[in-house]
Amino acid sequence: MRIAKHMIVLLASASIGVSAVAPAFAQNEASGAGNAVMEGASSAKPTKAERKEARKEARAKKNAELKKLEAAGYQPGRANDQNYPQDLQDAQKKAGIGQGASQ
Repeated sequence: MRIAKHMIVLLASASIGVSAVAPAFAQNEASGAGNAVMEGASSAKPTKAERKEARKEARAKKNAELKKLEAAGYQPGRANDQNYPQDLQDAQKKAGIGQGASQ
């Protein structure tokens, strides 16, 4: 009986030890693969100047779109506009911009 208890304790501690070690190996292998992916991605990372230029282009595009919407009758500065979604959609249809153009 005493040997059986000793074997159960030994097997339980061995299984706990193995389960604690297995994820560490799996994590090291996965992190090694992840590092290879990260190294490949880091070479394609845009420079600060490229990111700045992309932000400028996006801002210019949004400002041009807003000007078209305002020319089509949309007034973004009105507070508590009860007709907000409909006004914007109507201006989008009229200007041929965004979701309003596809409806």
